[in-house]
Amino acid sequence: MTSLNKKLCCAILSAGVALSACGGGGGDDGSTNATNNSDKPATPTPTPSPSPSPSPSPNDGQTQGQTPSPSPSPSPNDGQTQGQTPSPSPSPTPTPTPTPTPSPATNTARITVERFTSYVNIPYVSVTICIPGSQGANQCATIDHMQVDTGSVGVRVLASALGSALAGSLPAQTGATDDPTGNAPIAECAQFNSGYSWGAIKRADVTIGSKVAGNMPIQVIADGKYSTPSDCLSRGGTNLNTVAAMGANGVVGISPARRDYAAAATSVLPGTYYYCMSATSCTSTRVALDTQVMNPVANFTSDNNGTIIRLPALPAGGQASATGELVFGIGTQSNNALPSNANILTLNQYGYFTTTYKGSQYVSAIDSGSNANFFTDYTVLYSGDWFVPTTTLSLSAILTGATGASTPVTVPFSLANGVSLVANQYAAYDSLGSPMYSMFLWGLPFFYGRSVYTALSNSTIGTQTGPFIAF
Repeated sequence: MTSLNKKLCCAILSAGVALSACGGGGGDDGSTNATNNSDKPATPTPTPSPSPSPSPSPNDGQTQGQTPSPSPSPSPNDGQTQGQTPSPSPSPTPTPTPTPTPSPATNTARITVERFTSYVNIPYVSVTICIPGSQGANQCATIDHMQVDTGSVGVRVLASALGSALAGSLPAQTGATDDPTGNAPIAECAQFNSGYSWGAIKRADVTIGSKVAGNMPIQVIADGKYSTPSDCLSRGGTNLNTVAAMGANGVVGISPARRDYAAAATSVLPGTYYYCMSATSCTSTRVALDTQVMNPVANFTSDNNGTIIRLPALPAGGQASATGELVFGIGTQSNNALPSNANILTLNQYGYFTTTYKGSQYVSAIDSGSNANFFTDYTVLYSGDWFVPTTTLSLSAILTGATGASTPVTVPFSLANGVSLVANQYAAYDSLGSPMYSMFLWGLPFFYGRSVYTALSNSTIGTQTGPFIAF
């Protein structure tokens, strides 16, 4: 297959992580009592095949479910207002009062879906990363094409995108629990189902839109400071330490979890966190929650209980690109209210709910970091990584939350010939599917034409308590 044919099975951390699906960057908030891999559901393995093509997806501000802003009222002094009674006698024309321009929302960031690399269905956002407490030109960098991922936790940026000077200037995160000195830098092996990323943990101020997460632990991928440990390499999968392999300059993980490996606070997890005494000596370690990579939204001073991804509906056959919106906070401002008729899916401690498809039940997640819907259906033809039905299929599945508080909801979806779709060089597709054994993963196709709410663990939104997904 050509490089166009690539699938991206979730950007969700999978190594012993709660709130993870099939790929990289899950995590929990520390409320789970799971302590090792055996406490968590096994990560399903996708059907072996060559690699097809994924891509991003944004919102054009007209996403289904978004409340339109009312038209500005005309100025009563412009002499042409509809319904205004004309003056019966001549009089001097008053000076017109300009109609106020509404201030832009302070809790949003623009999402784009475009062919940045060979992948399709990847939602991108720009992020500014600075040395903590600094704003100078040489102390910050704005990184575009950072993948928006509701299936992982934390900001992870390629050192090549950050620049060697800034990457080297960010202060190292120290304080690993098992570090006898207490001063050794910490590094991480971030496990994704599609591969792994390796790099140092640094502290930085992270700005997305106009929201700032201050002095927060992030991963600087492939910074070259430390050799990759053997137990990280042995986890297998693709080395994601390049733009071409990752399909982005980094990841912004905004899953319902607050920290990426809560279990690592109490147990040494293989292939996860390390303290590094030298460039060639990194040792597996426990890491306290407050020094772990964290969800940037949880670090905001406001609008910090969750996110909304709003993406436009797409025409059949996909679209060359798409533009959408990432909204911070749920029920905190006029632009992020949770509708009274929203479908709400409560999540278990691992971030999962249940999908019933053709009479079978599957562990399930909704993940913007996966560029297709991944599921099991032996009745549909597939080629390489894509389902390739001879005609576009109209299918449906039933989504049920992890607790009885959720009302099951039937979700229709389309499945088209993936090889034909990705050959047209578009970036955004809502009918792309890929075979996966034993799990149903709703990827970016689920997000088109919807507002998808991700509520953080232990947050309270109206009468609902996170974690939950709503749409």
